[in-house]
Amino acid sequence: MQKTDFRFEAIVHDDASTDGSAAIIREYAEKYPDIIKPIYETENQYSKRDGSLSRIMNAHMHGKYIAFCEGDDYWTDPLKLQKQVGWLEEHDDYVMSHSNCLCFHQSTGKFTHDKIEKKKIEIGSELSCEDIIRFPRIVMTLTVVIRKSVYDEIAFSDPFIFGSGNFLLGDIPRWYSAARMGKIHFLPDITSVYRELNSSASHIKGFKNRYKFSVSAQGLRAYLCRRDNLSADLSALIERRYANVLLHHLVLNPDYRPVVPLLPNTYRFELFLQRHKLLGIYLAIKDVFRKLKLSKPL
Repeated sequence: MQKTDFRFEAIVHDDASTDGSAAIIREYAEKYPDIIKPIYETENQYSKRDGSLSRIMNAHMHGKYIAFCEGDDYWTDPLKLQKQVGWLEEHDDYVMSHSNCLCFHQSTGKFTHDKIEKKKIEIGSELSCEDIIRFPRIVMTLTVVIRKSVYDEIAFSDPFIFGSGNFLLGDIPRWYSAARMGKIHFLPDITSVYRELNSSASHIKGFKNRYKFSVSAQGLRAYLCRRDNLSADLSALIERRYANVLLHHLVLNPDYRPVVPLLPNTYRFELFLQRHKLLGIYLAIKDVFRKLKLSKPL
């Protein structure tokens, strides 16, 4: 549905799916051979966590700009690419563009505005790298258009993050890195729909798996705060969030060894309790007091 005054390709990667997706992709590739560029896998790449998926996609991307639309999301504005690429073409100091989106809740069949839409509008095109760390979902991947030269530079900027399999999130460090390299344009238009499923990469069934994902997400943020010496208030906030989810995760998975350790000489009492298998009781009591505090009227 995209209407542009420039040529674009849609690189469709089928990761060895078993639901007949490959046949649908072939049908569209035959109908639109100049647009649809398929990649078919015989072995699932995402599950390897070794960077193979990124390497395969990067090898097939040849345009000046890259836009993203993951399999469960979709675009709704036929001028999405034209608006964002048009802005970037006229503003060399901007490295990336993102926009508003709606959320579709698969379980209820209802559409809602994104929870953080007001914050996006408030920040606008003044988005900073610290905002991307501080506010979850401030940049939604399906709304992004980024310069390929910037994307390529980011991909080789930190081996500990990119292509290492150390973290479950790949989008946050990319948009964070882009914000350190130049300005981020914000298009207030709703251009896309983000689908919230009961079970997906970021919406995971089972509290054990949810803590595992949260540990990876907050550990990544903590790593970036430490690496780049971000502001004291943000760093303190992220360290608290990270310690909270990591300590809960350790109760459920006592043999887990975090990729990003807690800061030296902090949380010594909690880790002492962990060694003596009392951490779960301590955290349960602490959680009760936290909920009571939050329930008190202002």
